[in-house]
Amino acid sequence: MNMKRREFLGTALAAGVTATASSLSAQAPTAPARAAGPPPPQQSTAKVEKLYKVPGYQYANALEAAPDGLWVGDQVTEKVCRVDWNTGKILQEVQCESHNISGLAVGGGYIWAGSNGSVSNRRPPRPADRDFGEFSQLDMKTGKIVKVYRPAWGGGTHGLTYNPATGTLWTAALSIQCAAEMDPKDNLRILRMFRTPGQRAHGLDVDRNYLWMLFATDREVHKYDLNNGRVLEIITIPASEPDAHGLALKDGYLYYCDSGLTEPGPGSAPGQVCRFKVNTGAATN
Repeated sequence: MNMKRREFLGTALAAGVTATASSLSAQAPTAPARAAGPPPPQQSTAKVEKLYKVPGYQYANALEAAPDGLWVGDQVTEKVCRVDWNTGKILQEVQCESHNISGLAVGGGYIWAGSNGSVSNRRPPRPADRDFGEFSQLDMKTGKIVKVYRPAWGGGTHGLTYNPATGTLWTAALSIQCAAEMDPKDNLRILRMFRTPGQRAHGLDVDRNYLWMLFATDREVHKYDLNNGRVLEIITIPASEPDAHGLALKDGYLYYCDSGLTEPGPGSAPGQVCRFKVNTGAATN
């Protein structure tokens, strides 16, 4: 009799514990589902194709894509030229009043130079030289200064490109690690900016809703969504290949040039123009 009573009490107690646990579980608040973040950037390694060296442009530091040729800027001679995309033959050449050219844009009837300040005794001084960075608006035929602009964020200037679809200029704002869109018809008024962290941002180009930016020290190219600034893709340039400075996009290829100056790597080839294939569409991740 006592055994049956103990069994009954044990069963009842177990049932009570189970019921209580079920009740507490039902009353406990449900933890909110964690929102899924954006997918990580796609990662790839560039398969670099060496194309040509433009005669007289040993220190090629800036590129700009145009329908009628590739523009190349030399940071020591301050010359810019337009060359044949396939052969590198010079089609047009202009001596510019720039200093340590580190970015090049062509559009709106002008040449735009990212004049980076201080020529570091690489050539004799010239009247237009400055010890600080500025954007130089230059005559297309003579290369003479039309107007100069100091960057609102201060510091040097790397990377510059003209977007014919919007009539605006994009640049790498070095000191604050941002990409900036500017209005050349309104004294380079800043239209928008977004963060682009990385080491020594340099050449850049835009295509529809995307911006491509090269980080010379990191040896990486980042593809950004212009609508929200998100990194969609990261492309690594192997150290065995020429260093990358200027950048230009043409027909599914990113073109870059090696200036032969500033942190040269083991694959450095001064004046070399290279290219590699990229995905110009939306990210698939």
